Amino acid sequence: MPWRDKIIWTVGIVLAVALLITAGRQLDFINAKRQDMGLIMDRPENVPPSLAFATVATGAFRGLLVDILWIRADKLKEQGQFFDAKQLAEWITILQPRFAEVWEFLAWNMAYNISVTIPETRPDQRWQWVKNGYELLRDKGIEKNPKSILLYRELARIFQHKIGGVTDEAHKYYKIQLALAMEPLIGSADNKDFKALADAPKNWQQIIADANVTPIITALKSADKEFADDDRFVSNYLSLRQNPGRFNPAAFQVIDQFRSTTALRKFDVFAKAYQLRNVWKLEPVLMCELNRIYGPVADWDDPNKYVPLDWRHPDTHAIYWAVTGLQSAGKGEYSPAETNTDRMVVHSLQNLFRYGKIYIYDVPVQPSPETFEQQKQDEQPLLRREIYLRPDLRMFKPYSEAMMAVLDKYRVLKDSTFVSLQNGHRNMLKNAVLSFYQAGSSPEDPHRREAQRIYKQLRQLYPLVEFNVPLEIYARNRIIEELESLGIDNAREIIQMLLREAYFRYAMRDDDEAFGREKMAEEVRQHYLAKFPDTTRIDLPEMPVLRYLALRDFLDDWQYPPNLKRNLLGRIKVERPDLFKELEQEEGKLIKQAQQQQQKG
Repeated sequence: MPWRDKIIWTVGIVLAVALLITAGRQLDFINAKRQDMGLIMDRPENVPPSLAFATVATGAFRGLLVDILWIRADKLKEQGQFFDAKQLAEWITILQPRFAEVWEFLAWNMAYNISVTIPETRPDQRWQWVKNGYELLRDKGIEKNPKSILLYRELARIFQHKIGGVTDEAHKYYKIQLALAMEPLIGSADNKDFKALADAPKNWQQIIADANVTPIITALKSADKEFADDDRFVSNYLSLRQNPGRFNPAAFQVIDQFRSTTALRKFDVFAKAYQLRNVWKLEPVLMCELNRIYGPVADWDDPNKYVPLDWRHPDTHAIYWAVTGLQSAGKGEYSPAETNTDRMVVHSLQNLFRYGKIYIYDVPVQPSPETFEQQKQDEQPLLRREIYLRPDLRMFKPYSEAMMAVLDKYRVLKDSTFVSLQNGHRNMLKNAVLSFYQAGSSPEDPHRREAQRIYKQLRQLYPLVEFNVPLEIYARNRIIEELESLGIDNAREIIQMLLREAYFRYAMRDDDEAFGREKMAEEVRQHYLAKFPDTTRIDLPEMPVLRYLALRDFLDDWQYPPNLKRNLLGRIKVERPDLFKELEQEEGKLIKQAQQQQQKG
């Protein structure tokens, strides 16, 4: 090698070493700053020693190690090895807590993949994994990544789709567990109650500083050692109010002693607000704001009056987290994550319109042959909880206003996203027109007026030929359109299904919806009679007979609780005596016919 080349080679080596030393010094400075900002963990915990050693040893190459683990976790997921994929993903969140996609993957894997590996006969265990998924995002992922709209959207999706949807066989169990958990905190709260929750002290130090409340706290601590721990005081207090049997009787005597006092009311409000803020991560101030913006209409003649959202419903939680994401991490842009989060809000409002009313009842368990004798010996029948979801027409106005705001935001795009939003809005308006029309009894009825208003909006926004007819004709065409797809063989079943639903709504005092179903049943019968005059072809009895048969089906259905059935019969007898008399007459006729058949036999 010529001496000149040797000099160049030597200088190059020296320069490279110098650059490496300088870079190493700069890397130490950068890593120190990242450590100060909480962006890395130089001493990861709860990982295998080999992984911890590799993490420290690789130093600047930690990102490469995370990439390898991420590729491996994704491959395990594709192979159906969900638990192994979960473990690797957990390690990645420890090594790179700011890697939002891994938090999303880990929560989704728990809530969707691991949960369904458990038999549907164990819904409690499935529910635990669904909870693990949303709690991971809510309590850890978002805390580490407060500006990642992706995580807010995924958290909202678990509530809306996994818990609120019907794809999982255990979905009713999930809904019941969420509703029962929220019931003691805000089950019957009105707007005034929510305002009190928003104004309640935010921490333990503030409440114990209130001289009016101190005697209750002191008395509970003296009554039961369970209240000695301040960190668990609130959760124990709420448990005491719901399940006093697990505490010393003296503890509930304290509640009785302070019952109806201002002091107890103040502490009770604080405890509920504390639980919402610290366990559910729900800020009552924002809950109040969402009630104001999206709360159901309280008076059809005054749309500015509203009642709170039902916070037992999973779609309400989906709205909360989607809105929180838009406020905390949204940029007013059109990224897929932000667009999907906007969609989450309006889709959840749409779901609340379709099935936003929740009814939970204890219903008798149909005994199996193995348990029948044992159940006969028990004094109390076996019961299980059943949940019923029904439409809530009061949610149309909040949906409509939110949807119009989203359309305005994305109108500038004029692409497939905007067209898709328009199509969804148009279909929702069409369904809403029919729902309100059926719920109204006359043109002066508030529901009919609302149907007319929505129909006017539909015609203005989407001027299609099918809307160039009066409201009454449009509604009739819509009903016929739906019936044509069902066929004549289902005529009797369709009518009885509608009447059964009407009876259910009437028993629940949801009179508008009950009237709408009953009216539609009559219209369905008239349609079939006009199209097929030969009723023997479709076995279509007179309307009184159909009413009676539907009522018998409803009363004989063991899934409906006895008190619900008693409520129905009581209301019909008192408030609709003509219908009650008609039902009695039909029962008498059928009994007489049965007797005649027996005599002939």
